[in-house]
Amino acid sequence: MTTSDYLLIFFKIVGSLALLIYGMKAMSEALQKMAGSQLRHILGAMTTNRFTGMLTGTFITCAVQSSSATTVMTVSFVNAGLLTLAQAISVIMGANIGTTLTAWIMSLGYSVDLSTFVFPAFLVGIVLIYSRKFRYVGDFLFGLSFMFFSLVLLSTAGKELRLQDNPDVLHFFGSFDTNSYLTIIIFLLIGTVITCMVQSSAAVMAITILLCSTGVLPIYLGIALVMGENIGTTATANLAALGANTQARRTALAHLVFNVFGVVWVLCLFYPFVHTVCCLVGYNPEDHSLTQAQLAVKLPIILAAFHTLFNVTNTAILIWFIPQMERLVCALIKPRRSEDEEDFRLRFIQAGIMKTPELSVLEAQKGIGSFGERIHRMFGMVRDLLVTKDEAAFAKLFARIEKYESISDNMEIEIAKYLDNVSDAHLSDETKAKIRAMLREISEIESIGDSCYNIARIINRKMSGKEDFTDEQYRHIGQMFELADDALTQMKAMFVAPREELNANRSFNIENEINNYRNQLRSQNINDVNDHKYTYGMGTLYMDLINECEKLGDYVINVVEARLGVRQKTA
Repeated sequence: MTTSDYLLIFFKIVGSLALLIYGMKAMSEALQKMAGSQLRHILGAMTTNRFTGMLTGTFITCAVQSSSATTVMTVSFVNAGLLTLAQAISVIMGANIGTTLTAWIMSLGYSVDLSTFVFPAFLVGIVLIYSRKFRYVGDFLFGLSFMFFSLVLLSTAGKELRLQDNPDVLHFFGSFDTNSYLTIIIFLLIGTVITCMVQSSAAVMAITILLCSTGVLPIYLGIALVMGENIGTTATANLAALGANTQARRTALAHLVFNVFGVVWVLCLFYPFVHTVCCLVGYNPEDHSLTQAQLAVKLPIILAAFHTLFNVTNTAILIWFIPQMERLVCALIKPRRSEDEEDFRLRFIQAGIMKTPELSVLEAQKGIGSFGERIHRMFGMVRDLLVTKDEAAFAKLFARIEKYESISDNMEIEIAKYLDNVSDAHLSDETKAKIRAMLREISEIESIGDSCYNIARIINRKMSGKEDFTDEQYRHIGQMFELADDALTQMKAMFVAPREELNANRSFNIENEINNYRNQLRSQNINDVNDHKYTYGMGTLYMDLINECEKLGDYVINVVEARLGVRQKTA
């Protein structure tokens, strides 16, 4: 073969790998669109213990066909406070098992002629894409077809390459001693580095299968590359966790520790373990009588079987030591700041999580819940401000409320940016509606923060003057504050409860009480001013407080309606 022939085949292989990565991405996104909300509920409900957590990780990874997506999602959920570190470790163990399905699909592509399936699947997929009802099924079928088509192209390119007929290539790979642990470690490191660079263990697995199926790469070296891929694939989660909180970084490190431990013990038993896998498949590495066609079928299956047995065995060993792993990563990664300082940060993942936009919606909802909790705390400070008489303590508390108002503005902007980034992806109609509702929620919650700040400013104006409220005014304001606090408490409860269990009747009843009480106090205020119980100026400040509480109640109702998916009122 000429140099131009080799160059053409090289581009075929690289293009096929690009098609493989795109196909898996399209398939994963389509599955998330079809089952995104269900996967979110599964992750929240099925991690009650280490075994259900492991099964959850396995199921989700099989569903989205990406262990990186599952692990990055898990890291982000820990960052958002949705999962504990121990739960996340069990989910990651399951993700390592789930990713073995990809290897089996690829081995199928090298042992079965998929060309008869691919082209009809493309036709059906494009028809479904243009039908509104089944377009996500069409997206999935299109992605799956691209993936299988790339495997057909890789298999064809491998046959055209005929590396086994090239003495230079054979001599290069033959120069490595497959019975040397140094050689195994070298190829393990090569697999790790390439996977870190490509950020796709599937692509590296495809290359490994291609080299082994052509008879160029000995099975021992192919398995060493697979072991390296297991370590390299942890880079994605660790990169995503760089800007996250301490627990999220510990989760990403636990993923690395899990895979490194597995590689270490397999290295200690490398040759017996590989021979066991080969025996299970019915292949003898010392048997050189098999034809190239037989090797092309056997070797991909051996690689997939090793990948599965390695991850299943590793999980079976380490699932009993999750508490010890948790203590280890906690010892290795110390908090970068105090818990109080960390609490002032947005507690959801940074830019790296956009691999799973459908699943990112739950994190955004958690961030909105955190926003609501902060505003409730801000209102609690306002209530304390009303009864604070010491000037120094008053000034300190008022400054803290001002700081919270600034934080409120920043949180609204940051959550909106996050939702905007999520909405740039291809999303289901249901998820798009949720994002619109969330944008309305954060706008209304920020308005509640503005109301709290306005109330504090009114109290500050009263504090700066010479007059004070009467005891009766203080009592009425206290009762109105109590109603507003009840409304905020109910609003917070709405963020915690599942959407299908939401009941806003209590919130609407509180809003009616606030409106009625405001009307009552407005009428009474006019009479009290006329009766000279207090000055007109104090009556104005008094009613400003009452009216601001009523506005706050309106904003709360708007948040509740947005959470319920009720259309915003026009009047």
